[in-house]
Formats: sequence, structure tokens, C-alpha cells
Amino acid sequence: MPDQNRPEDSAAVKDTAELRDIASSLSAGTPDYGVVSYGRALTDAYLSAIQQAVGVVGGRILELENAPGDGYTVTKLMVEYDGGIETLRMAVTAAAAALGDEAQGAASAVVPSSLLEPARKLLVMDVDSTLIKQEVIELLAAHAGREAEVAAVTEAAMRGELDFAQSLHQRVQVLAGLPESVIGEVGARIELSDGAESLVKVFLAAGHAVAVVSGGFSQVLDPLAARLQLTHAKANLLGIEDGVLTGTVEGPVVDRAVKARSLREWAAGLGIEERHTIAVGDGANDLDMLAAAALGVAFNAKPAVQAAADAVLNLPNLDVVQHFVKL
Repeated sequence: MPDQNRPEDSAAVKDTAELRDIASSLSAGTPDYGVVSYGRALTDAYLSAIQQAVGVVGGRILELENAPGDGYTVTKLMVEYDGGIETLRMAVTAAAAALGDEAQGAASAVVPSSLLEPARKLLVMDVDSTLIKQEVIELLAAHAGREAEVAAVTEAAMRGELDFAQSLHQRVQVLAGLPESVIGEVGARIELSDGAESLVKVFLAAGHAVAVVSGGFSQVLDPLAARLQLTHAKANLLGIEDGVLTGTVEGPVVDRAVKARSLREWAAGLGIEERHTIAVGDGANDLDMLAAAALGVAFNAKPAVQAAADAVLNLPNLDVVQHFVKL
């Protein structure tokens, strides 16, 4: 359960009781924005700087909540503010940047009011290097003795330097001739990102939907999606003939446009408004999906993705994402 109390001897952080008094004096309802700060540790100097940034642009803090995590900590501010979300984001980002090393790796995300509403939500995630720690294509290529070569192409594609579909076909070609059994061997080696299973369970238990869309492969993803009881899952299909990989992908490639379209189609099919969606990814192939969601989260992502995302999460703990929404 979230810890609702700040230490009373902290002079740098506003007193929780004062914040609650402010909240009680206002009419009930959803705050305009949430400002969520997270890190291995959150210093008083960091929290004070974020609160001051909110006040400088004319925001009013209605409530403060602390939420401990496994290896990280979170502080949430519910904010009343009649300016735009980008103005608030720039103020918060600038305040954090001004602290430099004193921030100790902490970061803050400004969350729109739509994700703070008590409505059903849809979480859509990338798979490779997001839901899981590895890149499946590289694990498969290792069986062909070509892991380093494929990893270099994957890295360039995720930075946005190569066309994703072309690069995928290029990488899959090296798998030609491998026995189909390598798929099961790779599946057994997959490691979920820290907090991934917990994140999925928390969202599903609260009645929300969780989906994944991947530039990887259905033959590897489907068993994992079934184990996690995901609402939807989509990936590419590896060509297989007579028990041997053909080095091809069957059907259209799951590229950045397909990822964004999947988010919209799944939301519509579930009766969930797009303003109640959140997307998480790490590579250029995820950019359209992040832009389509109400909140796009860059998870240990490439620089171009971090620059375009609404929120940047540079911790290994994927379950921090649960704190960006009202569950």
C-alpha cells in the first residue's frame, strides 16, 4: 500500500497534511495532471525542485503520495494547473536538469488527467528489450554463429538509422537452415524485464487490458503471452518448412505503423478511449505507437526515442509504469 506520509522533519518538502488541507478545500474531481517522480532514491532537494517548478508556472499541488517500489521509490503530486501539459513538462524537466548530478538519476513524468480517471485502460508494450531483457533475433542468430553481425544491424535499426522492414529481412536471412527446435531453446532462455510480470498482473487484476506488439516473432512470443495471460499479442511469423527455418518472414512486417495501428484497433475493440492508453518501448520502431498513446514511455531507450517520448524511464524496473496511471 502507498505510504501516505512524508517525514515530518524534512524542511525541503511540503508537509503532506498541508497538501491534504488544500485538497479538502477544493471540490472533488480528477486533478488536471499528475507529476510522478521516480528513482533509486528521491532526495529532498530533488522533490523540492520539482514542487517549486510546479508552483512557478502557476500550478497548485492538491495531494502528495509516496509509493515504495522494489529497488526504487516514487512520489506523486496531483496538480491543478490551467496551462498546457507541454509547459508543465518543460518546467519539470528543466528543474530536474538544473540539479545535474544532485538529482542522482531521478526523473519525473507529467501524466495527463485522462490516465488519472477511474476508467479502464490499455497498456501496450514492445517486447524485445522492453517486456523481456533480450533481443530474440540475436538469440536465434547465435545458433547460426552470427549473433554479433545481427546485433549490429539491430542496434542501427533501433536507433532509426535503417528501415526496419528491410533490416528485419536482412537479419532473418541468416537464420535459414536452422532447425525449428531452436525456437523452443530460445524461448527457454528468455528473461522478463525486472518488474514486468508484476506490472502485467497489477494491470490485469485491476480490470485493465495489457497487450504487446513486437517486431520479433510469434513462435517465440505466443507461449509467453499465454503464460502472462495478455489481452492481445502480435508479432512477425517466421517461415518454416519441413521443420527448418526458411530465413523469411511470412506476411507483412510488424513495423512502426503496424504497432500504432494495433494500439488504436485494440483500444477500439475493447471499448477503451485512446486517451486512456499508455505505450512503452525502446526503439525507433516504437515511435508511432508512443505518439498514438495518451502517454508514451521510453524504457531504457535510444536517444531519439527518449527525446520524442512523454516520459523517460531509465531504470531496469518496468513496474514503475504502474504509477503513471490510476489503477
